[in-house]
Amino acid sequence: MGAYDKLKENVLIANKALVKAGLVILTWGNASEIDRERGVVAIKPSGVDYDRMSINDIVVTDLDGNVVDGELKASSDLGTHLEIYKNFKNAGGVVHTHSTFATAWAQAGQSIVCSGTTHADYFYGAVPVTRSLKEDETGDYEKNTGKIIAELFEKEKIDSVSVPAVLVKGHAPFTWGENAAKAVENAVVLEQVAKTAFITRGILSFSPELEKHIADKHYFRKHGENAYYGQKKEKRQ
Repeated sequence: MGAYDKLKENVLIANKALVKAGLVILTWGNASEIDRERGVVAIKPSGVDYDRMSINDIVVTDLDGNVVDGELKASSDLGTHLEIYKNFKNAGGVVHTHSTFATAWAQAGQSIVCSGTTHADYFYGAVPVTRSLKEDETGDYEKNTGKIIAELFEKEKIDSVSVPAVLVKGHAPFTWGENAAKAVENAVVLEQVAKTAFITRGILSFSPELEKHIADKHYFRKHGENAYYGQKKEKRQ
């Protein structure tokens, strides 16, 4: 086995999971995972069809974007992924899609307010939307996309662990998690949240905000020290 095969396998599985979940068409999307101990990131190759993608196609780079393993060119969104990893230290995997409803909210430049418990189970507060890139920021487009994501979370004091998703204005969503698989899960949830939020606004013509005590209950029953949702993980002997 190669030095990065496990990391590359995780990323291959995550990228194919995006197709299975209906979050990407053609080659519109990518997933990556970081090995922080070795300082490398594995990511989907640029423009390669998901159906024929193999573990040998996955590209591994250092945190400056230099290829350390692989023959193909890394995803064009690599720069954004790297900035997310550099700024959000708990992020172990990143996903970018152009899923329909989340992208619609991004194109509208609208954050997704927490209107119900489905949202609250995964995102502790609104899923925010970035500002637009300025004209002089488009030269290094992907890197600066990552920078305005980090800028937004710092400016608004948003915790990137409790809100592992963002909408890039005029563009599309990014999600992250403890690994690539969790980032995919968050992308799946985000699309469902975006869809139900769209329908809710259509019914009411505005986005109601869920009462904080209910939002708190739903978020913290799944996250944190006193979480009780699901089964306890027993340590293997």
